Amino acid sequence: MNVDLIGAGLVIIGAGIGLGKIGGSAMDAIARQPEAAGKIQTAMIIVAALLEGVAFAALFAV
Repeated sequence: MNVDLIGAGLVIIGAGIGLGKIGGSAMDAIARQPEAAGKIQTAMIIVAALLEGVAFAALFAV
């Protein structure tokens, strides 16, 4: 069994969990403060893009 593939899989699973938590937390924050929705959404998109970059890097590193 290739250890690199297991590591890449764990990184991708972690990224998926992280994206779910980011989205859920952003929705909670927007529900609490609807007037700050634009700022929250912008921050969420930036963090999600960086997290997806890490996941793609793990895929291509294998």
